[in-house]
Amino acid sequence: MTAASARFPTLCRYWRGTRHLSQLALAEAAEISQRHLSWLETGRSRPSREMVMRLAEALEIPLRERNTLLNAAGFAPHYRESSLDEPHMAPVRDALTRVLEHHEPFPAVVVDRLWNRIMGNRASDLMLALGGAPGVDEGQQRPFNLAAATLSADGFRRYIANSDVAIPLFVQRLRSEALASGEGAVIAHVEALIEAAGDLPEAAAAADPLLPVLPLELDIDGLQLKLFTVISTFGTPHDVTTDELRIEAFYPSDDATRRFFEDAAAV
Repeated sequence: MTAASARFPTLCRYWRGTRHLSQLALAEAAEISQRHLSWLETGRSRPSREMVMRLAEALEIPLRERNTLLNAAGFAPHYRESSLDEPHMAPVRDALTRVLEHHEPFPAVVVDRLWNRIMGNRASDLMLALGGAPGVDEGQQRPFNLAAATLSADGFRRYIANSDVAIPLFVQRLRSEALASGEGAVIAHVEALIEAAGDLPEAAAAADPLLPVLPLELDIDGLQLKLFTVISTFGTPHDVTTDELRIEAFYPSDDATRRFFEDAAAV
């Protein structure tokens, strides 16, 4: 649906449906008439570049897909996609480094839209190493995928003591973020990870609204750690790469877990 070859009217209707908005609701959010929106969605009218940006903002479309929407309407992309290594991304790298360092002695990682680990602090290296995660060094050839490691029966999942609660919530989060991205490649990637994981615990009841925190209880060869995780994003990104980064911070849920990480940092 979001391929670059798709027509603007098709994509506009797709995103409105994804966001569960009526034509009237979207028209009000974009401050245009419902009739004008109807003509745009049927192809009767062609949108200006400003109109595409206005609709994308009202629909809260990720930056990568805003470029796709612009392309479908016949315009050049507005947002660039930069490598974190590029000089002009130095402020972003510095900000991420500071966030990770300030979260010490507790774990925190930076992941991309596919849940590949981009950066991590020392506490996250320790936690992943305890779980037997291979190749979490910054110079690895293949990126370490945190979602795959969490879901795999041979990976981190075998140490999750509350997997009956944590795994369904994590799967819900993965699918929710993938669908919100509107990107077919991300949705397919997430579904492939879930399918490859085999039999996963299912929620005991109807799923509650997705909470901003995820409880995590680990039992790693007798070492018991109780944490909860919080996902953070950049508030006003202007680059596709920055828009797609996620910071997952782990916080201790009890004194024993807090002391473990504090003692480990003091060594």
